[in-house]
Amino acid sequence: MFKKFEDIEIWRSGRALVKQIYALTAVGDFALDRGLKDQIQRAAVSICSNVAEGFARNGNKDMARFLWIAKGSAAEVQSQLYHACDIGYIDKKTFETLYSDLNKIQAALYRLIQSLSSTPSRQKLS
Repeated sequence: MFKKFEDIEIWRSGRALVKQIYALTAVGDFALDRGLKDQIQRAAVSICSNVAEGFARNGNKDMARFLWIAKGSAAEVQSQLYHACDIGYIDKKTFETLYSDLNKIQAALYRLIQSLSSTPSRQKLS
């Protein structure tokens, strides 16, 4: 399966998303809105963090639990993108691109969760 959490494509996709979110929230009115800016940044970071934490747990069931949390965080970012678009912090095209990227991350998380539930429990590597 995976030797380290950095091998997980979802984690790498989430890392790229974090860079995009931080770039978006660093400029204009978005940078001044501490509440929404901080919340969307934390939710984006939570995707990667939960993938990594799940990987470090013992067994597929624990990992799947953290992947579900990561999937929820991806949905949270999507919800916050609606607010950012409605308020005018981001344009419709940026919204649609990021929303689509998050849909892909959620689908990949779901596939990995399903895969974990259909394979024998993995052994902790360290």
